Amino acid sequence: MMNEFNLMLEDNVNHPSHYTAGKTEVIDVLEDWVKAAPDAVLGGLQWQVIKYISRMWLKKNPYEDARKAQWYLNRLVNKLAAEAYTEN
Repeated sequence: MMNEFNLMLEDNVNHPSHYTAGKTEVIDVLEDWVKAAPDAVLGGLQWQVIKYISRMWLKKNPYEDARKAQWYLNRLVNKLAAEAYTEN
Protein backbone atom coordinates (compact mmCIF):
# COMPACT_ATOMS: atom_id res chain seq x y z
CA MET A 1 0.00 0.00 0.00
CA MET A 2 1.34 3.45 -0.88
CA ASN A 3 1.02 6.58 1.25
CA GLU A 4 0.53 10.16 0.05
CA PHE A 5 4.28 10.45 -0.63
CA ASN A 6 4.32 7.30 -2.81
CA LEU A 7 6.22 5.36 -0.16
CA MET A 8 5.35 1.74 0.46
CA LEU A 9 3.61 1.15 3.76
CA GLU A 10 3.37 -2.22 5.41
CA ASP A 11 -0.10 -3.67 5.02
CA ASN A 12 -0.72 -5.21 8.44
CA VAL A 13 -4.15 -6.50 7.45
CA ASN A 14 -3.65 -8.20 4.09
CA HIS A 15 0.08 -8.87 3.91
CA PRO A 16 1.99 -8.34 7.15
CA SER A 17 5.70 -9.04 6.85
CA HIS A 18 5.55 -12.17 9.02
CA TYR A 19 2.89 -13.61 6.67
CA THR A 20 4.77 -13.00 3.44
CA ALA A 21 8.38 -13.82 4.30
CA GLY A 22 9.82 -16.31 1.85
CA LYS A 23 8.50 -17.51 -1.48
CA THR A 24 5.08 -18.68 -0.31
CA GLU A 25 2.49 -17.19 1.98
CA VAL A 26 1.75 -19.44 4.93
CA ILE A 27 -1.98 -19.36 4.22
CA ASP A 28 -1.42 -21.00 0.83
CA VAL A 29 0.50 -23.85 2.46
CA LEU A 30 -2.08 -24.18 5.22
CA GLU A 31 -4.99 -24.44 2.81
CA ASP A 32 -3.14 -27.16 0.94
CA TRP A 33 -1.99 -29.17 3.94
CA VAL A 34 -5.25 -29.35 5.92
CA LYS A 35 -7.43 -30.50 3.01
CA ALA A 36 -7.08 -34.12 4.00
CA ALA A 37 -8.18 -33.57 7.60
CA PRO A 38 -11.14 -35.81 8.46
CA ASP A 39 -13.12 -32.90 9.94
CA ALA A 40 -13.00 -29.15 10.47
CA VAL A 41 -11.98 -29.30 14.13
CA LEU A 42 -8.95 -31.51 13.53
CA GLY A 43 -8.00 -29.51 10.45
CA GLY A 44 -8.36 -26.28 12.42
CA LEU A 45 -6.04 -27.53 15.14
CA GLN A 46 -3.49 -28.71 12.58
CA TRP A 47 -3.76 -25.30 10.88
CA GLN A 48 -2.92 -23.50 14.12
CA VAL A 49 0.11 -25.71 14.84
CA ILE A 50 1.55 -25.14 11.38
CA LYS A 51 0.78 -21.42 11.48
CA TYR A 52 2.56 -20.76 14.76
CA ILE A 53 5.58 -22.94 13.98
CA SER A 54 6.06 -21.58 10.46
CA ARG A 55 6.17 -17.93 11.51
CA MET A 56 7.75 -18.13 14.97
CA TRP A 57 11.18 -16.83 13.93
CA LEU A 58 9.65 -13.80 12.21
CA LYS A 59 7.89 -12.49 15.31
CA LYS A 60 9.06 -10.77 18.49
CA ASN A 61 8.67 -13.74 20.82
CA PRO A 62 9.41 -17.13 19.21
CA TYR A 63 9.13 -18.87 22.57
CA GLU A 64 5.53 -17.67 22.92
CA ASP A 65 4.64 -18.89 19.44
CA ALA A 66 6.29 -22.25 20.13
CA ARG A 67 4.18 -22.57 23.27
CA LYS A 68 1.01 -21.65 21.33
CA ALA A 69 1.83 -24.31 18.74
CA GLN A 70 2.41 -26.80 21.53
CA TRP A 71 -0.95 -25.93 23.10
CA TYR A 72 -2.77 -26.59 19.81
CA LEU A 73 -0.73 -29.74 19.15
CA ASN A 74 -1.58 -31.11 22.60
CA ARG A 75 -5.26 -30.47 21.94
CA LEU A 76 -5.02 -32.18 18.54
CA VAL A 77 -3.23 -35.19 20.02
CA ASN A 78 -5.81 -35.46 22.81
CA LYS A 79 -8.69 -35.38 20.31
CA LEU A 80 -7.02 -38.02 18.15
CA ALA A 81 -6.40 -40.18 21.22
CA ALA A 82 -10.03 -39.84 22.28
CA GLU A 83 -11.20 -40.83 18.80
CA ALA A 84 -8.86 -43.82 18.74
CA TYR A 85 -10.15 -44.90 22.15
CA THR A 86 -13.82 -44.71 21.07
CA GLU A 87 -13.11 -46.64 17.85
CA ASN A 88 -11.71 -49.63 19.77
